[in-house]
Amino acid sequence: MSSIFLLFVFILSLPSVSSTQPLRGTLIDCGAVVDSIINGNKWIPDDKYIWGGTPKILMTAVTEPYLSTVRSFPNNLHQKFCYVVPVFRGGKYMVRTTYFYGGVNGRDSPPVFDQMVDGTFWSVVNTTDDYASGWSSYYEGVFLAQGKTMSVCIGSNTYTESDPFISALEFVLLGDSLYNSTDFGKYGLSLVARHSFGDNGTDILRYPGDPFDRFWEPLGDPATTHTVAGNKNVSVSGFWNLPPQKVFETALATRQAERMELIWPPVLLTFSRYYIALYFAENPDLSPEASRVFDVDINGVAYYKNLNVTSEGVAVLAKSWPLDGATKITFNPAAGSIRGPLINGGEIFKVLDLGGRTLTRDVIALEKLINSTQNTPPDWKGDPCLPRQYSWTGVTCSDGGPRIRVVSLNLTNMGLSGSLPPDISRLTALTGIWLGNNSLSGLIPDFSSLKRLETLHLEDNHFSGEIPSSLGNIQSLSELFLQNNNLTGQIPSNLTTKPGLNLKTSGNHLSSLPLS
Repeated sequence: MSSIFLLFVFILSLPSVSSTQPLRGTLIDCGAVVDSIINGNKWIPDDKYIWGGTPKILMTAVTEPYLSTVRSFPNNLHQKFCYVVPVFRGGKYMVRTTYFYGGVNGRDSPPVFDQMVDGTFWSVVNTTDDYASGWSSYYEGVFLAQGKTMSVCIGSNTYTESDPFISALEFVLLGDSLYNSTDFGKYGLSLVARHSFGDNGTDILRYPGDPFDRFWEPLGDPATTHTVAGNKNVSVSGFWNLPPQKVFETALATRQAERMELIWPPVLLTFSRYYIALYFAENPDLSPEASRVFDVDINGVAYYKNLNVTSEGVAVLAKSWPLDGATKITFNPAAGSIRGPLINGGEIFKVLDLGGRTLTRDVIALEKLINSTQNTPPDWKGDPCLPRQYSWTGVTCSDGGPRIRVVSLNLTNMGLSGSLPPDISRLTALTGIWLGNNSLSGLIPDFSSLKRLETLHLEDNHFSGEIPSSLGNIQSLSELFLQNNNLTGQIPSNLTTKPGLNLKTSGNHLSSLPLS
């Protein structure tokens, strides 16, 4: 099966990773107004990273301090609100969003909405069942920082009945070896489940037990297995994914050399490709002469044959395994194996195809426009074009292809003020610009580099100075509306004589008669 990648990793003699170092990254307490220290790490307010939304304080008891506030966003269909966070370009980040509704919208049930990372649709956020049980909900993914910032966006979909919200947002820089069989230039990983098998407790294993604050939920004794003592001396530094030492202190196993079955993860999966990592280590207190060798199958398909589990530990990874619905993992003892199967931990992620990015020069030009004007739409953060159903208000983008371009701007009657930067001429794929009925002022920039421009509407603003003669050099231009501004001088002759041009200039201070 060409889409399956398996890796057999033995423990190596590498230096251990300290679990007491502070997390590297940014921990954001959404809706908060002051810094806080939680579990030895600094959490900061979100106001420097978000444009829009309303901070709110919950009036209900919470289990974690960062759940006591939220930021709520208007319920506008397919309008996204983005946190933009500085990162290290090329860094691999665990991104986690946390949601606890707390009745903030005045309704019994929380809203259902979408979340995105950069230009990629990440998932639908549905916290209904967790909230009914009194729990918060978290979503975790692994993504590559392709620029100096990353964005996480919240948006309303057709199922959203009240304002979307978010409680916490975390960006944690991961070690280079973690999940390194994934091509993060093409894919992201979205966590489905991560479990510490044989753990009969109720507490989630996290920082400082896990140096990256990944959540390992306990999964105790299913009916067909039993919990056994694990290995407290595994050197986890040899595992690429650096699972925490404590994961190997308990295990699920059979009492004899017999078949073991697990329905895992404990959710139904949608048809897709999944990254799977399973972790095993023998108890060193048992006799080394008694072998523990078994085969691992997933839904009847061989995952790994003759897996020999020793006290050094072993991990078996698949970077792209197709799954759909319920998943059954079967462990079959090999002939001659003295002991039965055993498993200590497991992680499974859905593999996400990245949605791409708007061409960088177009993004920079739009950022310059934001900086030179006031009252641009509140969703003008994150990727301008992607995901496609969440492109910025007034922005139309090209269809498909590796270079996503901005092809039109329509910000008519948006209450804009300020001036147009010369950088707007870098949007060289534009065919139409509609900026009429605003309060824009200053000089009209040089649009001559926009070779595809057909329509330019700047009417009913406060533009001043002369009409640039360079507009007459745009061969494709067929409609130019400049009426009701403060323009002076003469109308360039290459505009008055341009064949097929619909030109309107009335309501200015021009020295020649305006064309109606």
